[in-house]
Amino acid sequence: MATSAPPATAKASTTPQASPLVMRIIGAVALAHLVNDLIQAILPSIYPMLKASYDLSFTQIGLITLTFQITASLLQPWVGYYTDRHPNPLVLPVGSICTLIGIVMMSMVGSFPLILLAAALIGIGSSTFHPEASRIARLASGGRYGLAQSTFQ
Repeated sequence: MATSAPPATAKASTTPQASPLVMRIIGAVALAHLVNDLIQAILPSIYPMLKASYDLSFTQIGLITLTFQITASLLQPWVGYYTDRHPNPLVLPVGSICTLIGIVMMSMVGSFPLILLAAALIGIGSSTFHPEASRIARLASGGRYGLAQSTFQ
């Protein structure tokens, strides 16, 4: 008695395909992420000019970094926590406006406290950008979460 194996059938792909629109949205978010991170890199690069122009000590330069890092890094999880529970499409543009105000302010500051405020605004903008842009990438992914996140990052 001969047994025969059932005919091999082609397994249908269960991986969702990303549409061109999805890839454009994810690409736009990735480009915005690049711009956001480049803006963050500008701040440390102008430390020598700030130090010379305002006769700052290294302690004051460190306080600028601390102010920026507290607002950019430590605030970010709280923003993500809040926006997960209360999604609001205005969070991303408001964060970008904070960054813009911080950059413009940094170009016109006249005192150390205003430098700290400008650094904080740049950090706040960054802390709102990352969780929201990551959420947008996931929502636009069409089920391809790994592709969306890796492209966004």
